[in-house]
Amino acid sequence: MTAIRLQKIIAQAGLASRREAERLIEEGCVRVNGARVVTLGAKADPLTDSIKVNGKLITKKEAPLYLVLNKPKNVLTTMQDEEGKNRPTVADLLPQGLRRVFPVGRLDFDVEGVLLLTNDGEMANRLAHPRYGIPRVYEAKVKGAPTEAALARMADGSWMRGRRRKPQEALVRTIRAKTEKNTWLRIELHEGRQHQVKRMCEAVGHPVIKLVRRAYGGITARGLPAAKVRTLTHDEVEKLKLMTNIRTEAAKLPPSRVGWAKAKAKPKRTPRGQSAKQKTKAPGKTGSS
Repeated sequence: MTAIRLQKIIAQAGLASRREAERLIEEGCVRVNGARVVTLGAKADPLTDSIKVNGKLITKKEAPLYLVLNKPKNVLTTMQDEEGKNRPTVADLLPQGLRRVFPVGRLDFDVEGVLLLTNDGEMANRLAHPRYGIPRVYEAKVKGAPTEAALARMADGSWMRGRRRKPQEALVRTIRAKTEKNTWLRIELHEGRQHQVKRMCEAVGHPVIKLVRRAYGGITARGLPAAKVRTLTHDEVEKLKLMTNIRTEAAKLPPSRVGWAKAKAKPKRTPRGQSAKQKTKAPGKTGSS
């Protein structure tokens, strides 16, 4: 097998996201054939090299696993509390046999709703990357009643000030009748900037009171109780692969039709200088009579 980058091997093994794997490498937590590696460009062959992360041997790539969790409030979107405060994490909500996964992106501690988890590092990276424009749908309860002008500012990105890159356009609309006290909004984003929904609402004078993510890449938690998890269906996984341009193996024709397909795709060639429409010479004797 051709050598590939260490962070990709670690991500494919389901130990961490690729970004987290890079941090592990830089901190000297990875060894290849007994030697500590701290260079991000380092490569290895997972079939022939001994690769250990924090002393744990990576033996083989596990079968890909894709989950959706209906995350409740006041749960960390990490597999362990890195600050050591023993706060609940999404790992605490997963069955024992499903804990070798990691979250796709993040949901704040006080935000609830759809959270995807997987051990497929490539899929996770693409789902989170703004290049692919994966839709994230939120419902936000905000203080007060935003005007149409405020909604337009949230949608076109003009709420952000300064020299930072303007965010991609969002879809923002009211989903419940406005009152003097608060309003429910539906917000669809195509990138995952930190605290983006909270920041855009705050910027137009309507801070978020409650925030729920209803869908990620078209995957919802409809019918899934809070704090529960389910595996994605085959169709859901294929939809995500299509959205992230991950190619799947094309379906093969039955053996009996392979030859027919090739013949149809590549018609029989005619000899050079002979027209395809030229009639063949009638059988008979050659030469003069």
